[in-house]
Amino acid sequence: MSTDMDPRLGLNRAVESHPAHVVEAAGDQDMVAAVRLAADERRAVGVLATGHGPSLAADGAVLVNTRRMDGVRVDPERATAWIEAGARWRDVLAHTTPHGLAPLNGASPDVGVIGYLTGGGAGPLGRRYGFAADHVRRLRLVTADGRFREVTADTDPDLFWAVRGGKDNFGLVVSAEVDLFPVARLYGGGLYFPAEATAEVLHAYAEWVRQLPETMATSVLLARNTDLPDAPDPLRGRSVTHLRIAYSGDPADGERLVRPMRAQRPAALLDTVRDMPYADSGTIHHDPVSAPYVAYDRNVLLGELTADTVDTLLALTAPDTGGAFPTELRHFGGAYARPPQVPNCVGGRDAAFSLFPRATPEPGILRRRDDLLAGLRPWSTGGISLNFAGVEDTAPDRVRAAYTPADFDRLRTLKAQHDPDNMFRINFNIPPKGDDR
Repeated sequence: MSTDMDPRLGLNRAVESHPAHVVEAAGDQDMVAAVRLAADERRAVGVLATGHGPSLAADGAVLVNTRRMDGVRVDPERATAWIEAGARWRDVLAHTTPHGLAPLNGASPDVGVIGYLTGGGAGPLGRRYGFAADHVRRLRLVTADGRFREVTADTDPDLFWAVRGGKDNFGLVVSAEVDLFPVARLYGGGLYFPAEATAEVLHAYAEWVRQLPETMATSVLLARNTDLPDAPDPLRGRSVTHLRIAYSGDPADGERLVRPMRAQRPAALLDTVRDMPYADSGTIHHDPVSAPYVAYDRNVLLGELTADTVDTLLALTAPDTGGAFPTELRHFGGAYARPPQVPNCVGGRDAAFSLFPRATPEPGILRRRDDLLAGLRPWSTGGISLNFAGVEDTAPDRVRAAYTPADFDRLRTLKAQHDPDNMFRINFNIPPKGDDR
């Protein structure tokens, strides 16, 4: 079997699992059988869809691969979608956009839906509508007792609260119903500035975002482009400062709002910002075609972005940072900061920005990445986002940082009720209260 098709392996190969059993689930009953098998043999359970955000190796565990469960059903009248465990956002967009409806999808269409939802989910419409987890209506999951549960705010408010933000700590999510929104088009794309413009662009960005409406989502990526034919000629082999833009209002207003950044000098090497159908939203970040890679992801949430923050970021990355590790600065605030109509445990609502470096495992590069994260500590909220966490973030103190102290305590209490033996521990684990191992 090709390693690309190996059901033990995800896209990010920072961990390689050697499970006792692999269940390639094709439907609900396969997931039930996997949990019951794990219970009978007293094994842990892990789940794998796309493998963008690995945590722990599922060695000796029952590993459930959900990739075959990629069904999506749309109800345009209710503006909802029912999504199976292995679906990617590209699968959902293919079904929703013909109706002029948009999910709260991630920036990459290749990311798995369920892991993104249960981790919070911050994408092109997030500043306008909030975290993706805020707009989950129903969940169907298999709990540690091997039973199906249809979970809503009415049927089981505690478990519904915990799974939306608690990842796979409370069971295997089989499917989810989510809200859709009447967004048919975006004014979006990228401005790619040369590396020598990084300081000017980042300082201008820090001022520019202060005036932006919630309909504008932005981020900046410092990275080196590949010297391969699929890279656009102006960018090939170059380090660039890539400003990403997703505006969900009138295109004329979007053009006006972007004008100050288009006026930066040196001018952008490439400008792809345009009026686009929402189906093309995955092109904004210009992520490379998915191929297996090894990345040690970490992140920090920032309470503000001042001139001093930018200077520190510049000093610890340098304009050619893409040669070492890509680093993304993403604007939060807006609807992210507001409590959802139906409460959940997603943390980070006090963050104004996230800072997400993606490093390869060479010691020198990891040290530079950690120096960057440490240098930004004066502006940190103390929190992290589980959607951007990596294999070095599985320790209890790192997982705890994704939640408020009160929420983490409540999660541990609920974990003791629903999974007292911590069967679901191949993840960013929330240990049951009373288990201090």
